[in-house]
Amino acid sequence: DDVVSFLTASLNRLPSEVLSALFTLSCFGSCTDHSLVELENELGLSLSDPLGRAVAEGFLNKKDGKYHFVDERVRESAYNLMKPEERCLTHFNYGLALCSVVARDADDALFLIAVGQINLGGPKAVVDDDEGFRVANHNLMAGKKAMDMSDFYSAYWFFDYGLSYLKKGHWETHYDLSLALYDGAAECAFIIGEHASLSILSEQIMHFAKCIEDKLNIFDVTIRILIRRSNLSAAVDCGIDALLNLGEDFPEEVTPDV
Repeated sequence: DDVVSFLTASLNRLPSEVLSALFTLSCFGSCTDHSLVELENELGLSLSDPLGRAVAEGFLNKKDGKYHFVDERVRESAYNLMKPEERCLTHFNYGLALCSVVARDADDALFLIAVGQINLGGPKAVVDDDEGFRVANHNLMAGKKAMDMSDFYSAYWFFDYGLSYLKKGHWETHYDLSLALYDGAAECAFIIGEHASLSILSEQIMHFAKCIEDKLNIFDVTIRILIRRSNLSAAVDCGIDALLNLGEDFPEEVTPDV
């Protein structure tokens, strides 16, 4: 503990390029992966030499080509070198830069890291509506990839963040994107038990969906949650309601002839 306290107190005596490299590393967690290499190449950052200096000074360890902070408190100190608003913009710009790499290399793992960095920047870092909708679409793609990996918590996080980038009137201007984000968020909310969020998401889809076909996913989720709650009669009623909306006729009473 004394060593860690000494290191955190000694950060500011390091050269500015080493501090900058440590801050960049801290944006990606306690250790690096190939995202840092791609970022160095894409933005022309000088990271390898300064991080090597940080290893020599005892702030980092290096194993199998990866840099690791010696302690989480050291990482936190490096991360706090910048003001919160500066950190947001840095995360956002790092994420956009990595998305450019992904567009060339089709690296799914790097794409999820990139969108995660964008989201750490958040909606306040968006410069205009067009960028906001592009970032929302990145989150839609990331959410789908996370669902494919059965990582429904991460998928929900991506879908939910995607919704936060949508602007007023998005159902009119970007209907397909809006529906896909709400559908994805609702499906994941059901799976991970976010029932309060599921209720809000369902209401939005039922209100803004243009046709019954666009409401079917919500009918399906609603039926499943009613079954999970052992409310079978309500589940049947919901299913019948969906079929009636699709033009199927059901008799009011069941007779031997029906």
